[in-house]
Amino acid sequence: MTTASTISRADAWPPLPLEQWKPTYHNLHMWTQIVGKVRLALTPKTNHWWNVPLYVSARGLTTSPIPYKNLVFEIQFDFIDHRLLIDRCDGASQKLALEPQTVADFYARFIAALRALGIDVSIHAKPVEVPDPVPFAEDTLYRAYDADAAHRCWRILASCDSVFKEFRARFLGKCSPVHFFWGSFDLAVTRFSGRRAPDRPGADPITREAYSHEVISAGWWPGAGIDGPAFYCYAAPEPASLAQQRVRPEQAFYHPELKEFVLMYDDVRNAQSPERTLLEFLQSTYEAGATLAKWDRAALEVGQTAA
Repeated sequence: MTTASTISRADAWPPLPLEQWKPTYHNLHMWTQIVGKVRLALTPKTNHWWNVPLYVSARGLTTSPIPYKNLVFEIQFDFIDHRLLIDRCDGASQKLALEPQTVADFYARFIAALRALGIDVSIHAKPVEVPDPVPFAEDTLYRAYDADAAHRCWRILASCDSVFKEFRARFLGKCSPVHFFWGSFDLAVTRFSGRRAPDRPGADPITREAYSHEVISAGWWPGAGIDGPAFYCYAAPEPASLAQQRVRPEQAFYHPELKEFVLMYDDVRNAQSPERTLLEFLQSTYEAGATLAKWDRAALEVGQTAA
C-alpha cells in the first residue's frame, strides 16, 4: 500500500511533455467541456463565471453538487480508476469507463448516462475557447486515452491546487476559489483589487463579465501558445511597465505575445523545492502587478499593516 511517506517528489510533480499526449489532451479537454457545460446549464450564474469551473478532488476533477429539480447530483472524473462517475443524492449512479474513444463516443455515452438517471439537460454542444471548434457529436479526430498521461496531469493539478490554496490564504480581499476552467483547460486563482476595471470596448459578454474588476490571476496549463506545460500570471488591466519588472525565480520571464509572466513547469518540477519555487513565482508576480497598479496592499494582504 502506498502511504504519504512514500509519495515522492517525482510522483507529485511528474513530467508531462506536451508532444507525448496531444491526442489524449485534446480528448480530455473536450470531455471536461462537455461535463462542465452541464454545470453551467444547471447552476445559478455567479459573478465572473464562478459557477462554471470544475474542482480538483482526491481522485480527479469534480463538478461539486449540482442542483436538479428536488435532487442534487455530482459528476467526477476519476483518474485513479479511470472512470467517469455520476452520483445522485438518492444513491442512484452511473459509471463510464475512461478509455480510448472519440469525443463523439464519449458525448453520446455521457448524455445516455444522464438520461438513465432522469437528468434531462440541454447544453451548447460545441466547444468554446478553441480554434475551429467541431461539435462534440461530430468530433472523431482521435480515438485516444493515455491513462498514465491523464493520471500525471491530474497529479500536477493536485499539487498545484495545494500550493495555490496556500497562496490564496495570504489574501484578505476578494479572491476566486482555486478552480479548473474547462474552456482553457487551466487551473487558476484570481485576486481582486476591489476596484472596477475600465470597460473593454468590443469585448464579448463572457470577457466583459470575467474582467469587470481589476484582477491579478495566476495558474497552470499543459501548453497553449508555448511549447510545454507552464505557470502563468497576468494583471488585467495591465499596468504600465509591468513587462519590465523582474520576478522570481530567475527562470521566469514575460511573454510579450501572451502578455503574461511565464514559468515553465519543468523549471518548477526540477527545483529543489517545487512548492517553494512556485510560491516564489506567485508572490513575486503578484507583488509586481499590485505595486504598479497601486493596489491597497496593506488592507488586502495577511500580515500587512498600513505605513
